[in-house]
Amino acid sequence: MNSATVRSLLVRGMLAGLGAGLLALVVAYLLGEPRVDAAIAYEDAHSAGEPAMEIVSRTLQSTAGLATGVLIYGVSLGGIAALAYCFALGRVGRFSPRATAALLSGVALVAVYVVPFLKYPANPPSVGDPETIGKRTTLYFLMMALSVLLAVAAVIVGKRLAPRLGTWYATVVAVLGFAVAVGLAYAFLPAVNEVPEDFSATLLWQFRLAALAIQLTLWTSFGLLFGHLAERLLNPKPVTSAVRETSSDPAPETAASAS
Repeated sequence: MNSATVRSLLVRGMLAGLGAGLLALVVAYLLGEPRVDAAIAYEDAHSAGEPAMEIVSRTLQSTAGLATGVLIYGVSLGGIAALAYCFALGRVGRFSPRATAALLSGVALVAVYVVPFLKYPANPPSVGDPETIGKRTTLYFLMMALSVLLAVAAVIVGKRLAPRLGTWYATVVAVLGFAVAVGLAYAFLPAVNEVPEDFSATLLWQFRLAALAIQLTLWTSFGLLFGHLAERLLNPKPVTSAVRETSSDPAPETAASAS
């Protein structure tokens, strides 16, 4: 793949990430922000002293701040995913550009978000000890890095086993190996549970579902948008001319009537 094609795919990936970010922003505003407000209200009701003064107002956080964060994340995600797509295209199987984009988005959703989420799920603002935020962040990104590396290893193993076992059984073995390795990582990495005993279980569950819905919307819409753009770039439809010039013969002269 030449540099011009990579550059074109990178631009299309960032545009698809922007579009996916807009859709994820709607989900975040409608599903996520009401749960964040409820969690902040719980924190204020259970705080010992006066509520801390806000440097940035909550209204600005839930509108312009949210939009800026989600859209920048979407564009960055789109650029990184487009570069990964350039590497994966043609190497993971004989898939069309659109199918490769869908496959990449699905694997990325599982490896980058779902696997770390199941071990260290998202928590609303009032959950968690501020003194352990560094440890929790490190563990989360460690789990994410392990998940991505294990996913890459599973793809490599599946490709090497395919000639001997066939595509179907090689894929099954690779997926099972990935699941076992992730289970071992879950067992050895320390658990984190800092949810207050009197915190609403319903609110916690709704917040985590909203976080999952945002990522699902982001990755699904990115896969569909980028797949469409990549397909048009890599497999353009032949241009057919709708209008063809036809040479018209001069009309025969009519014979003059005899006088």
